[in-house]
Amino acid sequence: MGKLIYSMITSLDGYAIDADGGFDFMEVGEEEHDFFAGQLRSVGTFLYGRRMYETMVFWETAHLLEEAPPFIVDFARVWQAADKVVYSTTLEEVTSERTRIERSFDAAAIRELKAASDSDITIDGPHLAAHAVRAGVVDEYQPVLAPKTVGGGTPFFPAGVRLDLTLLDQHRLTAGGLWLRYVPATHEGA
Repeated sequence: MGKLIYSMITSLDGYAIDADGGFDFMEVGEEEHDFFAGQLRSVGTFLYGRRMYETMVFWETAHLLEEAPPFIVDFARVWQAADKVVYSTTLEEVTSERTRIERSFDAAAIRELKAASDSDITIDGPHLAAHAVRAGVVDEYQPVLAPKTVGGGTPFFPAGVRLDLTLLDQHRLTAGGLWLRYVPATHEGA
């Protein structure tokens, strides 16, 4: 059975997207790409909202960039190896392999996907993830706290949701970020 993991680089004050719509809170260099690629090797499916998909689809062809360093090629290959589901009511077509569009989030379908999967699943983007958080289908939370505050925007966690979490792991990144791995307290020892 796969786990549903919600992970994003997040400002230190808890925002996944700033008030201007940006989310470039931390420089991501070789060490960070290697670490994130290692984390994503267990992932068989990425769940994206339209905007996150449009950002991440870069990895479909990143390995073809002239003089792409090995860490970029490796991350691209890890991304390409997974299925992608894009949740959008406006996106007409996708531009990457192994990708399909869903028009609405369905918590029951996510439970079925988790039960049928031998690999983990990630959900990326705070708007889409809010549906999964509220439905109680997220098994792990992996925020990457960036060394920056932004003062407002879209929070990593949706408003009105209270969770008791247990810290399982952490990793300090060279760019000053801190990757954290939490599970809901009811999943301790996962």
